[in-house]
Amino acid sequence: MKTIAAIHSRRSVKHFDANHSMGKEEINEILSLAILSPTAFNIQNWRFIIVNNPDLRRKIRAASFDQAQVTDASLFIILCADLKAWEKEPGRYWADAPKEVREFMLPAIDNYYRNKEQVQRDEAMRSCGIAAQTIMLAAKSFGYDSCPMDGFDFEKVAELIQLPDDHIITMFVTVGKSTKETWPRAGQLHLEEVVVKNGFEQ
Repeated sequence: MKTIAAIHSRRSVKHFDANHSMGKEEINEILSLAILSPTAFNIQNWRFIIVNNPDLRRKIRAASFDQAQVTDASLFIILCADLKAWEKEPGRYWADAPKEVREFMLPAIDNYYRNKEQVQRDEAMRSCGIAAQTIMLAAKSFGYDSCPMDGFDFEKVAELIQLPDDHIITMFVTVGKSTKETWPRAGQLHLEEVVVKNGFEQ
């Protein structure tokens, strides 16, 4: 499926075929595309928690207002971010770059993030949002449906997956085969309402 068609046809699906399973190769293909998503300074701060343990999925579903897609989706991803990725061997993010690029980028990374917790969090949320959309469009191109989710108890889910202290959960992404026709699009705002040229008028 072409990218434009995937964008047009992607919808947030809540009803998945619980009996459908995805092969390891398919999952790896989607994740391999996800890690091509851009991140500031190439720090690749997203972490993809693939939950395939049925018991753990049931517990997470209980912490997610009993939303069925948590257990029924073929692929259930908890999209997390490592807030301290910027300082964990940052040289590896630029290992294949020319020496002069590395010598410029590594101090720049440190200067941008050190002692700036809000910046670290903001970048994590941006990175994961971009990766989530990449996952959903990749899934659609392979004939799967998906849904981004944030309706859950973040603290409880963090406890269930033993989330490290320097990580945050940003959202879930579920992928699978839809069992129910989606509603027509509820209504898109016109471009004139959302596109602002050269700033807001006072």
